[in-house]
Parts: sequence; C-alpha cells; structure tokens
Amino acid sequence: MRESVQAEVMMSFLVSEELSFRIPVELRYATDDPYAVRMTFHLPGDTPVTWAFGRELLLDGLVEPCGEGDVRIEPMTGPDDLLDVRIRLQVAGDRALFRAGAAPLVAFLDRTDRLVPMGQECDLGDFAENLDEALGRILAEEQNAG
Repeated sequence: MRESVQAEVMMSFLVSEELSFRIPVELRYATDDPYAVRMTFHLPGDTPVTWAFGRELLLDGLVEPCGEGDVRIEPMTGPDDLLDVRIRLQVAGDRALFRAGAAPLVAFLDRTDRLVPMGQECDLGDFAENLDEALGRILAEEQNAG
C-alpha cells in the first residue's frame, strides 16, 4: 500500500544578500521510498524543480549543519530557539540558497515519523522488494535536476 505525506511551505529564495523572494515549496514523503524527502521548488517563470534527499539529512539539519554533497542544511537560531533553516542546493557550479521557517519543517517531519517511524524504514516490505527501482528513480531525478 502506498501512503504519503505532503505539505506546502513558503521559503525565501536568497538570490543575494540584498535580494530574496518568497516561493511555494511542496514537501512530499512516500512509503514507497521511505528514506527520501522530495522538495519541489516553484520558481517564478521556471518549470518546477524537484530535489530528493534523505529524510534523516533534513532532520539532522534542524540541529546542526550537515550535508557533504549537493545538499547542505543548517539551523539558524535566535536568542532562545531554532527559528529558521538554511538549505543550499548545488549542481556543478550553480547554487541555490533557501531559507525556511523551522516550524513547518518540524511539523512535516513529525507527520512522516507517524507514517514511518525514523529507523523503521527497512521494515517496509514493498520498499525492500523494489529497492533497485527506487534507487534508479532517485538517480534519474538527480540527473534531471542537473
């Protein structure tokens, strides 16, 4: 059975230190690919772009800077609390920097955890049976994003 969790959040697309604008970003998590979160960015005048990366990476990025490759996530804290999260996406020499409120990301991750608790992804029989197909789909999305 395929189940999913979806949400839409507004993020700031940081073009430069002086220029940013708000865009809608769709978050999606599905049991047929339980390790990945997908973010679809709707930039004005462009075709939507979807990035897939580890759910655990997004969770870890709420606590400390993480990511070593094309996706880097880091928390931005205020005097007492986590306020925002910075997400940097990179393909070759091109980079995009986004800033999102932490609260909607935490709420989304909480919903994914209720669907598939963190650490229990491998217990999904359908996913284990279709691992090669899922990995192929993720790699194809990464190539199309570039």
